[in-house]
Amino acid sequence: MRKTGKWVGILVLMSLIVSPQAFAKEQLKIGVLYSVTGSFALAGALAGQRGSLIAIEMWNEKGGVGGKYEIVPVLSDAQSSPDVAIREAERLIDVEKVPIILGDYSSSIGVPLAPICDQRKTIFWITIAISDKVVKGRHLRYVFRPQPMGSQWGKTSVEFLNGNLGKLGLSSPKDLRLAVIYEDGPYGTSVQAANMAKAKEFGMNVVLNEGYNHKAKDLSPLILKLKAAKPDAILHTGYYPDIVLFLRQARELGLRTKAIIGHGAGYANFPNLEKQLGPKLVRYLYNIDTAPAQNIDPKTLTPEVRGIVKEFLRRYEQKYKEASPPAHATMGFSHAWMLLKTLDYTVEKYGKPTPDNIRKAALEMDIPEGATPSGYGMKFAPPEHEYAGQNLRSYPVVMQWVDQKVQIVWPKAMMSMEPKLPMPSDSPLAVQ
Repeated sequence: MRKTGKWVGILVLMSLIVSPQAFAKEQLKIGVLYSVTGSFALAGALAGQRGSLIAIEMWNEKGGVGGKYEIVPVLSDAQSSPDVAIREAERLIDVEKVPIILGDYSSSIGVPLAPICDQRKTIFWITIAISDKVVKGRHLRYVFRPQPMGSQWGKTSVEFLNGNLGKLGLSSPKDLRLAVIYEDGPYGTSVQAANMAKAKEFGMNVVLNEGYNHKAKDLSPLILKLKAAKPDAILHTGYYPDIVLFLRQARELGLRTKAIIGHGAGYANFPNLEKQLGPKLVRYLYNIDTAPAQNIDPKTLTPEVRGIVKEFLRRYEQKYKEASPPAHATMGFSHAWMLLKTLDYTVEKYGKPTPDNIRKAALEMDIPEGATPSGYGMKFAPPEHEYAGQNLRSYPVVMQWVDQKVQIVWPKAMMSMEPKLPMPSDSPLAVQ
């Protein structure tokens, strides 16, 4: 009996020693792929990564995925290069064995990377890249984008102008002189095509429609064409260094217009543009993007999401000393949050978070308006849809930089301020 008691004591002791490991959560690796170096980093990719990592941090603290899996982010730097991004994605899939790749800032990366992930049956959850070409007509099965599409950016800027013709002193869309300039990659051409289609629908007078390479070192020929065309409004789709170059040379060459409307990328970070160009040149510029979390009326969000947004803003300010995160940070956070919500449902409904189970769960998810940190809902287009994997409930808004604050000026249901249109005379770009 004494011998038996001795062994019982040993077994009890051993169980106490191993119990923390025995009850430890399984690990779920997620590849987090952003360009944190190179030209895309300051344009918004670094902010996107930061937002996504805060979402993962918060989810782990509340118990992980389905209370069963600890999320392990595997960080990867695309270095603002499609070739590097593809190599890194292959490393994440083959070496790190991740079932999910989260991120991607640039459409020039998203377009070639999406079919690669699809062929490898790895979930590619796109947080920022907006080109329609990422999903259009491809019928991808493992690619999901909660973010709106570039064509929605292009349509929104033109609809905004059409809805504010009176402020420009115009009675008809055909009286509006419109210029469309864009970087000539998949991102810029996607937005430009929508700009042109919507302008044609309204009968607007497009006085210049021209693309350029975003790595250009001199945009003065384009700006001189703009001066000659005398547009009332300029719609610009660029990245970051080219946006800074355009605005700097526009001031130097004396370009004047009533509105400059950007479509994401560098325009999404007005404080950073001010550091490069000074406050006078940046004031009154517009940007089309998903609404930053801090600019959404809390009353339009569910109580749960209201608290999540508040905690995200607190953590971002604490970590990065920015009380008002750039739009790409909130995109990275919100769209990662939508993935984690989907993973919770996957574990609840299907057990293991394998790519096939995640894909089934994603297609079943049905989140209403106001129940995500972006404000809009989430419902993905099915595989047979032309835009398979696209969130059909997402949309961008129009923002303006006024008195060093972001104000939502379109659509009317989300407005925080009437737009300053035309551009007031204290801007060096305003029509005098």
